[in-house]
Amino acid sequence: MRKFAASHAALLAAAFSLASCAGGDGAGGDEAAAGGPPPMPQPITMAQRPDATGGEAKYVEYCIMCHGPNGMGTGLLGRRMEVSLLEARDNLTAEYVITAARMGIGNMPAIPRGEVSDEDLQAIADYLAAGPHIEAPAGGPQ
Repeated sequence: MRKFAASHAALLAAAFSLASCAGGDGAGGDEAAAGGPPPMPQPITMAQRPDATGGEAKYVEYCIMCHGPNGMGTGLLGRRMEVSLLEARDNLTAEYVITAARMGIGNMPAIPRGEVSDEDLQAIADYLAAGPHIEAPAGGPQ
Protein backbone atom coordinates (compact mmCIF):
# COMPACT_ATOMS: atom_id res chain seq x y z
CA MET A 1 0.00 0.00 0.00
CA ARG A 2 2.91 2.34 0.74
CA LYS A 3 4.35 1.79 -2.76
CA PHE A 4 0.96 2.70 -4.27
CA ALA A 5 0.70 5.92 -2.23
CA ALA A 6 4.32 6.84 -2.97
CA SER A 7 3.84 6.35 -6.73
CA HIS A 8 0.70 8.52 -6.67
CA ALA A 9 2.55 11.21 -4.74
CA ALA A 10 5.33 11.12 -7.34
CA LEU A 11 2.81 11.43 -10.19
CA LEU A 12 1.10 14.38 -8.51
CA ALA A 13 4.44 16.10 -7.94
CA ALA A 14 5.34 15.60 -11.60
CA ALA A 15 1.98 16.97 -12.74
CA PHE A 16 2.32 20.08 -10.58
CA SER A 17 5.87 20.56 -11.80
CA LEU A 18 4.78 20.41 -15.44
CA ALA A 19 1.90 22.78 -14.79
CA SER A 20 4.20 25.34 -13.22
CA CYS A 21 6.64 25.04 -16.14
CA ALA A 22 3.93 26.18 -18.52
CA GLY A 23 4.39 29.67 -17.11
CA GLY A 24 2.38 32.63 -18.26
CA ASP A 25 -0.23 34.60 -16.41
CA GLY A 26 -3.06 32.23 -17.26
CA ALA A 27 -4.66 34.79 -19.58
CA GLY A 28 -3.78 32.82 -22.71
CA GLY A 29 -2.04 35.76 -24.39
CA ASP A 30 1.43 34.23 -24.26
CA GLU A 31 0.68 31.70 -26.99
CA ALA A 32 -0.27 34.33 -29.57
CA ALA A 33 2.68 36.54 -28.59
CA ALA A 34 5.00 33.55 -29.05
CA GLY A 35 3.68 32.86 -32.55
CA GLY A 36 1.06 30.29 -31.51
CA PRO A 37 -2.22 29.74 -33.27
CA PRO A 38 -4.67 32.62 -33.55
CA PRO A 39 -7.63 32.63 -31.18
CA MET A 40 -10.76 30.76 -32.21
CA PRO A 41 -13.54 32.90 -33.68
CA GLN A 42 -16.34 33.71 -31.27
CA PRO A 43 -19.44 31.54 -31.66
CA ILE A 44 -22.18 33.11 -33.74
CA THR A 45 -25.51 33.45 -31.95
CA MET A 46 -28.64 35.50 -32.36
CA ALA A 47 -26.92 38.16 -30.23
CA GLN A 48 -24.56 38.78 -33.17
CA ARG A 49 -27.43 38.69 -35.66
CA PRO A 50 -30.34 40.41 -33.93
CA ASP A 51 -32.01 41.28 -37.25
CA ALA A 52 -32.02 37.70 -38.56
CA THR A 53 -35.47 36.37 -39.36
CA GLY A 54 -36.97 33.35 -41.08
CA GLY A 55 -34.51 30.83 -42.47
CA GLU A 56 -31.48 32.82 -41.40
CA ALA A 57 -32.65 32.86 -37.78
CA LYS A 58 -33.37 29.13 -37.92
CA TYR A 59 -29.94 28.52 -39.48
CA VAL A 60 -28.28 30.42 -36.63
CA GLU A 61 -30.37 28.53 -34.08
CA TYR A 62 -29.89 25.01 -35.44
CA CYS A 63 -26.92 24.86 -37.83
CA ILE A 64 -24.28 27.52 -37.33
CA MET A 65 -22.70 25.85 -34.30
CA CYS A 66 -21.36 23.19 -36.69
CA HIS A 67 -21.44 25.07 -40.00
CA GLY A 68 -20.09 28.44 -38.83
CA PRO A 69 -16.45 29.59 -39.02
CA ASN A 70 -15.29 27.50 -36.05
CA GLY A 71 -17.65 24.56 -36.45
CA MET A 72 -16.59 20.98 -36.95
CA GLY A 73 -18.75 20.64 -40.06
CA THR A 74 -16.97 23.53 -41.74
CA GLY A 75 -13.57 22.04 -40.97
CA LEU A 76 -14.55 18.64 -42.35
CA LEU A 77 -16.12 20.14 -45.48
CA GLY A 78 -12.98 22.24 -45.96
CA ARG A 79 -11.07 19.06 -46.73
CA ARG A 80 -13.33 18.32 -49.71
CA MET A 81 -14.91 21.59 -50.80
CA GLU A 82 -13.44 24.82 -52.09
CA VAL A 83 -16.07 26.77 -50.12
CA SER A 84 -17.05 25.04 -46.89
CA LEU A 85 -19.11 27.74 -45.16
CA LEU A 86 -22.68 26.91 -46.15
CA GLU A 87 -23.73 30.57 -46.10
CA ALA A 88 -20.95 31.39 -48.59
CA ARG A 89 -21.93 28.71 -51.11
CA ASP A 90 -23.86 29.36 -54.30
CA ASN A 91 -24.47 25.76 -55.33
CA LEU A 92 -26.89 24.45 -52.70
CA THR A 93 -30.44 23.53 -53.58
CA ALA A 94 -33.23 23.38 -51.03
CA GLU A 95 -33.83 19.72 -51.89
CA TYR A 96 -30.17 18.85 -51.25
CA VAL A 97 -30.13 20.65 -47.89
CA ILE A 98 -33.29 18.86 -46.74
CA THR A 99 -32.05 15.45 -47.90
CA ALA A 100 -28.61 15.94 -46.31
CA ALA A 101 -30.19 17.06 -43.04
CA ARG A 102 -32.81 14.30 -42.82
CA MET A 103 -30.63 11.43 -44.07
CA GLY A 104 -27.25 12.58 -42.76
CA ILE A 105 -24.24 12.90 -45.02
CA GLY A 106 -20.59 12.11 -44.35
CA ASN A 107 -19.95 12.76 -40.65
CA MET A 108 -23.16 14.77 -40.26
CA PRO A 109 -25.82 12.81 -38.41
CA ALA A 110 -29.41 12.67 -39.58
CA ILE A 111 -31.51 15.46 -38.04
CA PRO A 112 -34.89 14.05 -36.95
CA ARG A 113 -38.16 15.96 -37.09
CA GLY A 114 -38.20 16.02 -33.30
CA GLU A 115 -35.14 18.29 -33.37
CA VAL A 116 -35.97 20.45 -36.40
CA SER A 117 -39.49 20.58 -37.78
CA ASP A 118 -40.22 20.21 -41.50
CA GLU A 119 -41.24 23.88 -41.62
CA ASP A 120 -38.04 25.07 -39.94
CA LEU A 121 -35.89 22.86 -42.16
CA GLN A 122 -37.65 24.15 -45.26
CA ALA A 123 -36.95 27.74 -44.15
CA ILE A 124 -33.27 26.89 -43.59
CA ALA A 125 -33.05 25.12 -46.95
CA ASP A 126 -34.68 28.03 -48.80
CA TYR A 127 -32.31 30.47 -47.04
CA LEU A 128 -29.19 28.50 -48.02
CA ALA A 129 -30.41 27.86 -51.58
CA ALA A 130 -30.83 31.61 -52.10
CA GLY A 131 -27.14 32.19 -51.17
CA PRO A 132 -24.43 33.13 -51.00
CA HIS A 133 -25.21 35.30 -48.02
CA ILE A 134 -21.65 36.02 -46.92
CA GLU A 135 -18.31 36.19 -48.66
CA ALA A 136 -16.00 33.21 -48.36
CA PRO A 137 -12.99 34.22 -46.25
CA ALA A 138 -9.76 34.74 -48.15
CA GLY A 139 -6.74 32.62 -47.46
CA GLY A 140 -7.93 29.06 -47.65
CA PRO A 141 -10.87 26.83 -48.30
CA GLN A 142 -13.93 28.22 -46.54
